[in-house]
Amino acid sequence: MKNSYLDIARNGLWSNNSALVQVLGLCPMLAITNTMVNSLGLGLATTLTLICSNVSISAIRHWVRPEIRIPVFVLIIASIVTVIELSMNAWFHELYDILGIFIPLIVTNCMIIARAEAFASKNSIPHAFADGLFMGLGFTLVLLLLGTLREAIGFGTLFQQIELMFGDNAKWLTVHLFGNYRGYLLAILPPGAFLGLGFMIAFKNMLDRRIERKRQAVPAKQRVQFVK
Repeated sequence: MKNSYLDIARNGLWSNNSALVQVLGLCPMLAITNTMVNSLGLGLATTLTLICSNVSISAIRHWVRPEIRIPVFVLIIASIVTVIELSMNAWFHELYDILGIFIPLIVTNCMIIARAEAFASKNSIPHAFADGLFMGLGFTLVLLLLGTLREAIGFGTLFQQIELMFGDNAKWLTVHLFGNYRGYLLAILPPGAFLGLGFMIAFKNMLDRRIERKRQAVPAKQRVQFVK
């Protein structure tokens, strides 16, 4: 299966974004994205899992029998997530405590096993690496945007508890957007995340339709010349 790196990047970041198009990984997305730092931590952990699992599965794709491929994929993913979980517990313990069960639950994220089955097991290691990277980045960017909106509306801040990832010297990066702001409870609860994600999906669909209408409005000859 031949895939250009540009197509892989476009699919992961926009046209086949796992959060906005495939709508996978909703459980951690709705529960964790109440701050930017939580969103970034979960997104980076998921991206690292995608990259490592895609590369590992691509490397062994010629030696795994089709009958046992799914158990093997799950075993590889679980091993990678365990290493990531233990590393976060060692070096980012407070953030690890906040993310809690959602770090080991990356194993059950449908996006991870879907990319292993649909892409990594059928493509070369460089292409599998690129797919894991851009799928992870697309997922992380959605988490960050959602986390930014929820934190700004719910707490009136940006970069709250950033020291959990970058140390005490980074505390000055925390921004208070409004004075004497008591926050908006709905924004930091899972229903607020559900509403925010719905608006983001609707906005993406609106942009896609507008782009498609503009593309169809271009005469066929001009489209051919543009492609050339």
